[in-house]
Amino acid sequence: MNEQRPDPDRLLDRVQREEAQQQRGRLKIFFGACAGGGKTFAMLSAAHGLRMQGVDLVIGLVETHGRAETAELLRGLEILPPRRLEYRGRQLAEFDLDGALERKPAVIIVDELAHTNVRGSRNAKRWQDVEELLDAGIDVYTTVNVQHLETLNDVVGQITGVRVWETIPDSVFDRADEVTVVDLPPDELLQRLKDGKVYVPHQAEQAIQNFFRKGNLIALRELALRRTADRVDAQMREYREDKAIRSVWQAKERLLVCVGPGPDGEKLVRGAARLAGNLRADWIAIYVETPRLQCLPSAARDRILDTLRLARELGAETATMGGSDVVATLLSYARSRNVSKLVIGRTSRRAWQRQLSISVAEKLTLMARDVDVYVVGYEP
Repeated sequence: MNEQRPDPDRLLDRVQREEAQQQRGRLKIFFGACAGGGKTFAMLSAAHGLRMQGVDLVIGLVETHGRAETAELLRGLEILPPRRLEYRGRQLAEFDLDGALERKPAVIIVDELAHTNVRGSRNAKRWQDVEELLDAGIDVYTTVNVQHLETLNDVVGQITGVRVWETIPDSVFDRADEVTVVDLPPDELLQRLKDGKVYVPHQAEQAIQNFFRKGNLIALRELALRRTADRVDAQMREYREDKAIRSVWQAKERLLVCVGPGPDGEKLVRGAARLAGNLRADWIAIYVETPRLQCLPSAARDRILDTLRLARELGAETATMGGSDVVATLLSYARSRNVSKLVIGRTSRRAWQRQLSISVAEKLTLMARDVDVYVVGYEP
């Protein structure tokens, strides 16, 4: 059977989450690699579709950046007047949160989720304004680029040489009810720049020479697609937990390598890292501590910690678990993380030992019918 009886506590938690969600507005993010990729255009096109269905929709704030095709899409839509705030002697237009809450449409469009509000606004960040709208039961459509996710901000800065200071917490992105990827190949985006559809001509030329180099765009595109795939993977894991599904769904490669106190742990981890790299897979290094292993000498325990540290340096997630049965613990954890491949070291044993009992590798091979088991190297 693929499904078992759900855990009562987990079932209660899911019911409570669903009840809370029914009172809260839904957040839809139009997500892309960088500016000029068509996120706002796609969002406004969707807004027109909702209006044709009779949905009560309001434009809270949209940044057109002088793009005629984007401005054209605002025609026929109700637009909430902006709030005017004075900053350093200038009058700046900001999203009117109080006006939006008073109007309370079914759906509101609020562009550029990572925007920093002008001093004097109730909230420092636009994503905080959006949280208030959602708490009030209003659905929100918004846009964000991959470089604005907090955990990827440094990575993007290293790739492009440009540090973006306006960010949103990844938790805001992960809690979104829907994420629509607006993907544009780098060559098409560069052509849009040259055609003046993203920036005015002199700004476009400067952008192409700096941030919008083709290599940067390819890397940003991959980051956006991978981050979206990670979100989908998390949703699948949550669904499997809610439904108590124990069998592995091999929708995405994920490796689990089991390390022990033996001297070949680093060799095993490096082999797993190479395999994960070849498969473009996420991987996890795990140490299962049985009662017998709790009495290890300090040198052996230090060796385990060094092996797990190396795994983290090579890009792995690491975990330590306790259990009296290594095989059962490994398989339970592997299935909870939807692991597709399990990597372990072969233990060298004398002939008389092999006659008395079967090894961990042999047990795993027999019991892990829905997980591929790789036995590599030697780990005495």
